[in-house]
Amino acid sequence: MSLTPSESAAESSVAPPPATTEAGEPSTAETTRSAGRGGLAIAVAKVSFILFGFAQQAILPRLLGVDGYGEVSLILSAVSVLNNVIVATSIQGVSRAVSQVPAAEADQALRRALRVHAVLALVVSAAFAALAGPIASFTRATQVTTQLRLVALVIFLYGVYAPLVGSLNGKRRFLDQAGLDIGYGALRLCAMVGGAVFFLHSGKSGVLGAVVGFIAAAAIIVPVALVRAGTGERGPTSFRLAPYLRYLVPLAVSQYFLNQLMQTDLLFLSRFVGEAAGVTDAGIKAANSLRGVYRGVQLFAFLPFQLLMSVTFILFPLLARASAEGDRAAVRGYTMTGVRLGFVLTGLMCGAVSAIAPHVLHLVFPEEIWTQGGDALRILSLGMGAFSVLGITCAALSGLGRPVEAALLTALGVGLIAGGCALLIPRAELGPAMLVQAATATSAALTITAACGGVLLHRAAGGFVAAATVVRVLLALAVAVAIGSRLPWLGKVLVPVEAVAVAALYVAVLVITRELGKADLARVLTVVRRKAPGA
Repeated sequence: MSLTPSESAAESSVAPPPATTEAGEPSTAETTRSAGRGGLAIAVAKVSFILFGFAQQAILPRLLGVDGYGEVSLILSAVSVLNNVIVATSIQGVSRAVSQVPAAEADQALRRALRVHAVLALVVSAAFAALAGPIASFTRATQVTTQLRLVALVIFLYGVYAPLVGSLNGKRRFLDQAGLDIGYGALRLCAMVGGAVFFLHSGKSGVLGAVVGFIAAAAIIVPVALVRAGTGERGPTSFRLAPYLRYLVPLAVSQYFLNQLMQTDLLFLSRFVGEAAGVTDAGIKAANSLRGVYRGVQLFAFLPFQLLMSVTFILFPLLARASAEGDRAAVRGYTMTGVRLGFVLTGLMCGAVSAIAPHVLHLVFPEEIWTQGGDALRILSLGMGAFSVLGITCAALSGLGRPVEAALLTALGVGLIAGGCALLIPRAELGPAMLVQAATATSAALTITAACGGVLLHRAAGGFVAAATVVRVLLALAVAVAIGSRLPWLGKVLVPVEAVAVAALYVAVLVITRELGKADLARVLTVVRRKAPGA
């Protein structure tokens, strides 16, 4: 997971909001350029991280078999909910703590916040280890109980690592933050694959080896982050524990439900395929294989959300500062600009993935995954587009000091997904039909939740996104998927070409409908151009 960064270690807060236009949009070119460069730095890191993750996901099914891959995926799915809560809460919390105190107190605030997060991580890690048995029983995969207990160590390690990166976020040290993200992505890939290979060659479980490698990577990155960020300094600071916890607790609840949204479908699918397949060796293998296929589907469906996290990390501190200063015009401008960008980019990515869903799976995975998962991916990728918009909405609500509303919103989504999966999945026969039903339930639930989120954000910020933008994006998405889904299989080399063609069609529709124009091109050029000498 990536974090939002900045430029100078001497600066401890996000740049103040610029002057605004009558429409409420930021008009200071330097602020736009600075924030844009930060977004670009993190986007590069995020793309690198995703590529490393793709390599890992492509290699593991071939090392472990699709059933072994499904088993590893279930373990990572269960622990990732809490891992992501630890990461996101720590980054947002520490970034806020460091950026809101005077620059001279930033290191003192970091030291106190780091203590809080280390203790919380230890407690959460121990709780997850204690609950490993019930989690394995719920998902009908009792064979992974030991691995679940072991991987609880990662929760603690992330709980130390993430606050350090959060301090880089608050201090606007973009390159350090992006460097850690890229380095950890490469490290985790090598450690998990290497662990699986070593254990297999030793005659042991490759699944266990991958888990051990995951733990080792997390253990190595912590001291690296300590060197880059430091542990802060002793001394007086305006940082106070009680207000910090009052901010942190509802944020953590919000993040829990937000991340549970990403895993509820797989956990419920695991339960129902386990029940349908039975407890024989053949049944366990069949259930694990379906888990592996669905995890492959999720990998591509999650792409929009992963790439758009850079938008949320830029939007969050800008909204927090504008809200603290009572600048309603800036709040509305940042919100509408950020959400519109999220809508346009989400449609671009979702359209490309959904249109050629079986082809993109074929590009990376063994035959068992791409033959069984194509229909599910076509549906789930569209649902994850709604999730991407929801993620931006929740980050904006948190930045505006409304984490309770974000928590309630995401809790609604989790409940809708769980109810939909419980209703639809058991009605399908064991096999790909169960995957399609899981994708359908999830996509419907996320679309409803994202719409509710738009209403909440509009009330909080005075704006969300223009209705015309929504209509144009949906039109472009429908055209891209309808035409792109007819593209034939032309070989792996041409899959990226087909994806680009679908994306170009999507952009063309937006240009024709005048959703995209010269003003958008000017914004892009403002971000990428170097600052003129003497400016």
